[in-house]
Amino acid sequence: MKLEVKGLEKCYRSKQGDTVALSPTSFEVGDAEFVSLVGPSGCGKSTTLYLIAGLDQATQGEILLDGEPVAGPGHDRGMVFQNYTLFPWLTVRQNARFAFGLANNRGGKTAADAGRADSLLNLMGLRKFYDAYPRQLSGGMKQRVAIARALANRPKVLLMDEPFGALDAQTREEMQELLLHLSRHEKTTILFVTHDVEEAIYLSTRILVFSARPGRIIREITVPFGPDRTLDLKLSDQFIRLKREIIGLLQHLPEPDHDRRAILENLVSTSIAEKSTHDH
Repeated sequence: MKLEVKGLEKCYRSKQGDTVALSPTSFEVGDAEFVSLVGPSGCGKSTTLYLIAGLDQATQGEILLDGEPVAGPGHDRGMVFQNYTLFPWLTVRQNARFAFGLANNRGGKTAADAGRADSLLNLMGLRKFYDAYPRQLSGGMKQRVAIARALANRPKVLLMDEPFGALDAQTREEMQELLLHLSRHEKTTILFVTHDVEEAIYLSTRILVFSARPGRIIREITVPFGPDRTLDLKLSDQFIRLKREIIGLLQHLPEPDHDRRAILENLVSTSIAEKSTHDH
């Protein structure tokens, strides 16, 4: 598997003017790699993921998956979002098997293929919850089902947009452990967006650091740890040094543009004025 992103650019046009969300960006992802995108809010990380998923169209550039242009959504790319995207009227098993139901209607899948969804649920410790509904699950369990559903079709690349961002710290670490185990077991290529530098280092083989908007890659970092990782790794000197290096890069990015600063200053001034009026 080879994913190639070449000169990718995204500009949103409106009556108020153009907003460049992503400067021309290029990178490659190889087979079974785990690559994380980190950077400040609004730098184009999620935009990049959506373009690769085929959920949005680039202004310029191209995306190739095994040499074939990406022209829209496809079963060769699985997507997991931050928000829980399960169908509330379907059980855990029905959610995980949803793609197979669609394919069966087209005569494209078999019962053996649907059994893969069950195997993934079992791998994630959800055997006892086949018949439960999303409302009966915790946040971490919902994301396990979403990951199983995304992997059920054996996508060439799994795209994950801050999938653990809404979870508490303990559940987040449990999901990180699960994802590491899953990536080793499935040997799936993963492109992962996160704001959490520690999470990126712990999970990834490589990290792409994005600049402030309009986003572009300012540093590519190879993570120097092997595939067998435990939470103790986060306490090692080498891990902490790498975390400091990436945080240092992010802290020295350019300040928000003048218009944004003006808006913030105006909000603060207005708040102070309102408080003063109220106090008197």
